Amino acid sequence: MTLELSNQFIFIGALLTLLCIVSSVVSRKLGAPILLVFLVLGMLAGEDGPGGIIFNDYGLAFLLGNLALAIIILDGGLGTRREAFRVSLNPALSLATLGVVITAGITGLAAHLILALPILDSLLIGAIVGSTDAAAVFGLLRSAGLQLKERTGATLEIESGTNDPMAIFLTVTLVQVLAHNQAPGATGIVWVLLQQMGLGLLLGFLGGRGFCLFLERIDLPASLYPLCVLAGGLGIFGLTSLLNGSGFLAIYVLGVIVGNTALPFSKDIHRFHDGIAWLSQIGMFLMLGLLITPSHMPPIIIPALGIALVLIFIARPIAVALSLLPFHFPTREQVFISWCGLRGAVPIILALYPSLSGLHSTELVFELVFFVVLVSLVVQGWSIAPVARWLGVNLPVQVTDPKHFQVALPTELDKVLHVYEVIGGCRANNTLLAELPLTEGAQAAGVIRDGVLKKHSKILRLEEGDHVMILASEDTASMGTLFSPKEDIEVTRQAVTSFYGEFVISPDTTLGELRMFYGLDTRNLSPSDSVGQFLFRRFHGRPVVGDTVALGHLQLVIRRIEGNRIAAVGLKLPHSPPG
Repeated sequence: MTLELSNQFIFIGALLTLLCIVSSVVSRKLGAPILLVFLVLGMLAGEDGPGGIIFNDYGLAFLLGNLALAIIILDGGLGTRREAFRVSLNPALSLATLGVVITAGITGLAAHLILALPILDSLLIGAIVGSTDAAAVFGLLRSAGLQLKERTGATLEIESGTNDPMAIFLTVTLVQVLAHNQAPGATGIVWVLLQQMGLGLLLGFLGGRGFCLFLERIDLPASLYPLCVLAGGLGIFGLTSLLNGSGFLAIYVLGVIVGNTALPFSKDIHRFHDGIAWLSQIGMFLMLGLLITPSHMPPIIIPALGIALVLIFIARPIAVALSLLPFHFPTREQVFISWCGLRGAVPIILALYPSLSGLHSTELVFELVFFVVLVSLVVQGWSIAPVARWLGVNLPVQVTDPKHFQVALPTELDKVLHVYEVIGGCRANNTLLAELPLTEGAQAAGVIRDGVLKKHSKILRLEEGDHVMILASEDTASMGTLFSPKEDIEVTRQAVTSFYGEFVISPDTTLGELRMFYGLDTRNLSPSDSVGQFLFRRFHGRPVVGDTVALGHLQLVIRRIEGNRIAAVGLKLPHSPPG
C-alpha cells in the first residue's frame, strides 16, 4: 500500500466518522435510530453509492466486527447497576436462552415456508437473527433518552448482553451440520452449550474480580486506568474465545463487576468507555454498510420483508410471552420488551459464519439477514420512544445529578469523595455546611474556597463558587438535588407530579383507611393489609418504581423503594393528570 493511498484511507475514515457524529444530532431531532444512520452512510460510501469504495473482505469484517462488539458489550456491562439483577436476572436469562431458541425456531419455519429452502438452511437463518443486539439496544435506549422502569430496562440490557452465546451456539452447530452433513449427538450439543456459557460466566467472574484487585493495588497515571480496563476486558474476551467459551458473555460479566466496584478514577473509566463504545458503533456499522451491495438486494426484498415481519410481530412476542410466563411481568412491559427485540450488528456478523465455513448460498443468507436488520432498525428503532410512552413503561427523566468530580479512596473502597460546585440558585447556596441534608452515611469533608481549603465549622456558610467535598457512596442522586439549578429541580418536580399525580401516602396506610377516606371497594381485599404489603404481594415480591395498580377509581403508584421495602406510594384520584 502506497503512502498516498494510506493517507486517502485516513482522510476518508475521519470524514465518515465526522459525518456520523454530526448526523447523530440531526437524527436525534428527527427521532431516527442513530445506528440506521451509520448503516446508511456506510452504504452511500460503498461501491453502489457516491463514495464508490469496494470492500468485500469478509474475514477482516468478521475480525473488526467482533472487536467492536466486545467493546460495546464491555461498556454495556460497565453501565449495568448491581441492583438491576435483583429483579431482572432470571427473566433476562430466560429470554437469553429459551427466548432465542423459540425465536430462531419460528423465524426459521417462516423462512422455510417463504423461501422454500431446505429446513436446515432456513433454521440457520432463524438462528442468525435469533438474538437481540447489545449495540442496538444500548445505543437506542441511550440516544432516545428513555428512563424505563427498573424491571423493564434492566431485563432488556441484561438480555442483550447475555443472549449472544445461545445465538452463536445455534449458528455454529447448524453451520457444522450443513458443512459436514452430520448432526452432533445430544451429549455433544449439551456439552458445547455448557462450555460456551459456563466458561463465559466463570472466566468473566474470575477475571472481573481479579482485575478489580489489580486496579486497587496498582498506581497508574489517571489516563491509563480506562485503557487498562479496556485491555483487561479484551484479554478476557480473547482468552475465553480461545478456550471455546463465550467471549461476549465473559466481557459483559467482567464489565458488570468492574462497573459496580469503587475504583480509582471510576468516572474517567465510564466516560472513556462511553466514547470508545460510540466510536466502535460508528466504525462497525459503517463497515457493515460498506460490505453490502444494494444493487444485489431487490430480488430478496419481498421475502426478507416477510421474514422480518414474522420475526417482529409473531416470533419475538411469542418468545417473550413464554419466556416470561413464570415471572408475572405486567402485560404492558411484556409488549414493550417484545418491541425492543432489536436486531443489529450481531446477526450481520453471524451471517458471515456460513461464508467463512465455505457453505453455498452465503451471499443470499447475508443479504437476507442484512435486510431483516434494516427493517428492525426502521420499524422498531424509529418507534421505540413513542411506544414506551404509549405503554406507560417510561419514567419521567429526573435532572438531579449535576456534573461533578469524584475519586474512589483506595483505603475506603466502599466510599467515594464527591466534589460539587455551589452555583447560584441551588439549594446548597447560602446554607450552613453543618446543616446540609445529606443522606445516611454521607458526611461533608470540607470546602474549597478561592483555592484554599476551609476548615469545617458549624458557622461555615456556603457561597457561590465554593467546591464542597462529600464522602459518600456512589449513589449521588439525592445529594445532586442540593447542587442542581432550581429550574432543573422544578422541571423534575413537574415531570414527576404530572406522571404520578399529586397525592403521596404512607405505605403503612391500610386498605381499610383508603376505603374510609376515598370510598374504595375492598370486598375482595383484606382491609387490615397495608398498601405496602398489598403492592409487594401484587408484584410477587419484586416491585419497582413506577409499578401501578388500579383499584376501582383509584390508582396506586410505587414512588420509592428502599432496600426490599416500599417507602412511598403515590395516589391518583380520577381528576389527577394521566400517567
